[in-house]
Amino acid sequence: MREFENPDHWDTAALHYEKTAHPFTARYAEAALARVPLTSEARVLDVAAGTGALALAAARTGAQVLATDFSPGMVTRIAAARLPNVEARVMDGQNLDLPDAGFDAVFSIFGVIMFPDWRKGLAEMARVTRPGGYGVVATWQSRGAATFLLLGQIRQTLFPDLQSMAMPEAVQALTDPKDFARELIDAGYRDPQIDQVMYEYELEVATLNEPDTLFGMSPDWTSLSDQEKAAVIAEVRRIAADRAVLPIPSTALIGVARR
Repeated sequence: MREFENPDHWDTAALHYEKTAHPFTARYAEAALARVPLTSEARVLDVAAGTGALALAAARTGAQVLATDFSPGMVTRIAAARLPNVEARVMDGQNLDLPDAGFDAVFSIFGVIMFPDWRKGLAEMARVTRPGGYGVVATWQSRGAATFLLLGQIRQTLFPDLQSMAMPEAVQALTDPKDFARELIDAGYRDPQIDQVMYEYELEVATLNEPDTLFGMSPDWTSLSDQEKAAVIAEVRRIAADRAVLPIPSTALIGVARR
């Protein structure tokens, strides 16, 4: 089992993830929400919700939201928001314990792409979407995003002989919009629209004093020696030069389809 497929990994990371990754992924969640008309009557499902970037934003529309994740730690963080129209439940997105056609819109923002059987995850999303409803999936392009992307690029420059973390299979399979559209159709959706969305992750250079808070979730970091880690930090500082904030352009694809 790879680390990102283990719920214990995400339980440990939940609080850190909420503080660092959540504000960034929330920008893509808002972009995804903007592509789907929701009303206060809508029933929304967030699959592999993390700490709820999509679920909490969807709740602000007045919709009734069910947020699911296989990590109890992530679900606890969502529940801590105590929103009356958000329910958070531990659930495997590859085998949703939910009836068919129960939701007006089903989202997965950088979630289903992490599944070992991501095609089953897409099919499960389609199964629980009502006819005429929407399925929305966000995936990263290239080598991921934010600190993961930066770290991968620096490793390739400094340590070209070191093997880097393998990207999830779905990220590789869905990086071409045509392939992404075809997989949504195969899962049970129709009329897919794939849009490229880019935001800059703003890395505060001062946080390099505690690099584990930036890179600690990545095996590309934890597999390095102390000397190699020091070299990475020095390279980030060199790239940043005299800037207090280093922007890292990060590109995603957002796929929207109908059931």
